[in-house]
Amino acid sequence: MVTTITEGVKVSIETVYQPEYSNPANDHFMFAYKVNIENMSNYAIQLISRHWYIFDSNGAKREVEGEGVVGQQPVIEPGHAHEYVSGCNLKTDMGSMKGEYQMNRLMDNTSFNVQIPEFYLIAPYRMN
Repeated sequence: MVTTITEGVKVSIETVYQPEYSNPANDHFMFAYKVNIENMSNYAIQLISRHWYIFDSNGAKREVEGEGVVGQQPVIEPGHAHEYVSGCNLKTDMGSMKGEYQMNRLMDNTSFNVQIPEFYLIAPYRMN
């Protein structure tokens, strides 16, 4: 698990290789990742958008931007968390992701960015 804290917002990520959805012979490797966003600040926040940087071990880079996460723009009250699971496919059995969330502080309508820590997507057989 990797974790980072930006302006009182803690982002933790765990990853899992998905062999049942992967096809290595066709350069298709599927990974799931679980994100926990914990509001450690004193004010309610809303997740507005996401911006991901995705890297394959062959040097390929992709960027993904969009509103919310998995179709939601959750409001997270102080002391609470929002958790979701999503996935990423790569053309190699190793890669990484990182990025940022755009958040909105509801009490004064101020926008700020929260860093998503870099995490690695590695098929377990590569760990030997």
